[in-house]
Amino acid sequence: MKQDIIARGPRWFSSVLLVVVIGAWLSLAATPASAAVDSRPCSADSESRQMDFWLGDWAVTYPAMPGSAASRVSLDLNQCLLVESWDGGKGHRGKNMFAYSSDDKSWHGMFVDNQGRVHILEGKVAAGAAEFTGPSSGPDGRTVLNRIKVARLAANKVEQSWEKSTDNGVTWTMEFRGDYSRKEP
Repeated sequence: MKQDIIARGPRWFSSVLLVVVIGAWLSLAATPASAAVDSRPCSADSESRQMDFWLGDWAVTYPAMPGSAASRVSLDLNQCLLVESWDGGKGHRGKNMFAYSSDDKSWHGMFVDNQGRVHILEGKVAAGAAEFTGPSSGPDGRTVLNRIKVARLAANKVEQSWEKSTDNGVTWTMEFRGDYSRKEP
């Protein structure tokens, strides 16, 4: 009788172990499929599409700049990232990148230029208008608050402004205000 129990014991344990392993594998295999069903691509996410008014090729003019600068605003990474590639003339170039995070339900941005400046920004976007703010260091090492605004003025007109504050947003100084006119409307 003792030999009978010993002989059946491992088979019973093996059967239970097999059921547990198969059940665990099926639950893990189902997880990615159900997660994919719940997530929407950026192209279908209305929050990610809020800055699409800015897409296109633009001629940019601003005070104290003879001639015009150029800007191309496009989408990248399966339409999850809006990228402005601009050429301000006289060799000054840069990129502005903006994206909506479905994780924290917020807009984030980053400015980078070929003179080594990098600014990380947080923002809010509403119908035809965006505002991003974030700190950086000034030439003297003091903290400077940056505020970038992008506003749709008409179907083929956009304005971008960049202001800086050295007193934590109490007062602002205009650093740049560009008028964007769509090329080939």
